[in-house]
Amino acid sequence: MEKPKIAVSRLHKMDGQGNPKAFCDIALFDSFVVKGLKVVEGKEGLFVGMPSETGKDGKWYNTFMPLTREAREELDRVVLEAYAG
Repeated sequence: MEKPKIAVSRLHKMDGQGNPKAFCDIALFDSFVVKGLKVVEGKEGLFVGMPSETGKDGKWYNTFMPLTREAREELDRVVLEAYAG
């Protein structure tokens, strides 16, 4: 199976000192767009947060997530390279 083709289609860096550092959208396979990923400064450094929404119980739930560790690693690599770049 071919590796997913992931590209950052939009990246907006945030000004200020808060934990969110950027918001971005990604394109998958040149056919789909996933909106609302976040680059966040955590205790262990930068990480990519998935788009999420609140449920009826008031908790936050991801609306998009990679199914494999390899897909997650590729997504993180692409987004964090775009943020650094």
